[in-house]
Amino acid sequence: MSKQKLMIGPRVRRLRQSLQITQAVMADDLGISTSYMNLIERNQRPMSAKVLLRLAQVYEVDISKLSPESDVKMVQDITRILKNPAYRTYNISNAEIRDSVGVSPDFARAFITLHGRAEELTVRASLRDDPLADRDKVELLEESAGAVENVRRFIHDSQNYFDAIDRAAEDTADELGLGNRQPNTALTDRLKDAHGIRVRIVPADIIPGKFSLFDPHASRLNLSELLPQSGRRFRIAYQLGLLEQRALIDATISKAALPSKEAEDLARLSLANYFAAAVLMPYGQFLQAAKEKHYDVEMLTRRFDTSYEQTAHRLTTLQRKRARGVPFFFVRVDMAGNISKRFSAGKFHFSRFGGACPLWNIHACFQTPGETIPQVIEMPDGTRYFSVARAVLRPEGAHGQRAQMVAIGLGCDIKHAGELVYSQGNVDLAPTPIGVNCYLCERPACRSRAHAPINRKLKFDERARDQSIFRFEG
Repeated sequence: MSKQKLMIGPRVRRLRQSLQITQAVMADDLGISTSYMNLIERNQRPMSAKVLLRLAQVYEVDISKLSPESDVKMVQDITRILKNPAYRTYNISNAEIRDSVGVSPDFARAFITLHGRAEELTVRASLRDDPLADRDKVELLEESAGAVENVRRFIHDSQNYFDAIDRAAEDTADELGLGNRQPNTALTDRLKDAHGIRVRIVPADIIPGKFSLFDPHASRLNLSELLPQSGRRFRIAYQLGLLEQRALIDATISKAALPSKEAEDLARLSLANYFAAAVLMPYGQFLQAAKEKHYDVEMLTRRFDTSYEQTAHRLTTLQRKRARGVPFFFVRVDMAGNISKRFSAGKFHFSRFGGACPLWNIHACFQTPGETIPQVIEMPDGTRYFSVARAVLRPEGAHGQRAQMVAIGLGCDIKHAGELVYSQGNVDLAPTPIGVNCYLCERPACRSRAHAPINRKLKFDERARDQSIFRFEG
């Protein structure tokens, strides 16, 4: 690495300006001359890896944010967007795209965001004009303009990692001695001794339709008998987070500048859940175990006595500086194909319109509940991911109540596949081409296509019947 040289002048200049320091000050901090600093910023001299490491150490900067590799995804996104017929009159070369991203990444992000919102509006209009449109998708699109989508964007922009909250949870786990005590007992004692709150397991009909209910007047946390042990521990840790870390959670929300009280309320609930997971699966212990076990979710659930879903979700949060895990994405899908939960520490192409591509095995895993199914998937832009899917039963219910089954999808960029236990052995690594969503997918001749793409002109041929009823111009 010591021989590597990088042309990252615009990034260095933006960093210096954000720190509000002069070239002379930064040059002195890095042990180089001011004239050389000036040449670096003007991209007339490369920055050696040695100086880059010094910069990261002095200013506590993540090197990946300065490396040109950090812009690869934006270049790919803009290249894909510019293939849209609406932009074909502009003859923009790949070199121009790379230059634009390098000089002004914030402008590039704004363009990508604007195009994404334009796609949302186009799909929404298409659904409204279609009398056979799926009502759930219409409702989800309306929701995307509100609290849920704003909070999802806030969490995504934070890479699903909140350092201050995570460290506070880790400190709490150490104080409680969770490594040596039963979590239920330790958490229950903390609520009682520090806050005067008793925990009771109550019959389901005492709190009908709820799994937990905090009664501040009676200083009691009621937990339904329908909750499994992992769920009970989680709800106690969640309540502890609201009581002991509310100021920290509210400060985090305040910095996000969310647009509504509903969004702030949802963010508070999400961050309290984040705290609960971080208490039960403390960062350092969990990361070490995850690496030792090659991210074996089943093994981790047993070690930390958590549910499969809780454990898989926690894996997406391992993004602490200088102590990162594999950047996973996580998705929860019901049997109707609706995405009810999604998180990502990576760059996975999530659908914002409710469904997932039917060619992704997250749907097929419902046929083999309890079995983890690996798959390599390839997006239309050529990006490949290694994913695993598993259908799990949620046990909360009594006799006569049908247990809910959901599919949990977990995946990462294909370059990390070798770190996962699921890629070992006789695993088929041939990629399956999938799309984000039928409305946005431009793959021709797909037998699973349910809708025409919104950004292509349809054409029909009465003489032939293709694999897909929808034919469109390339």
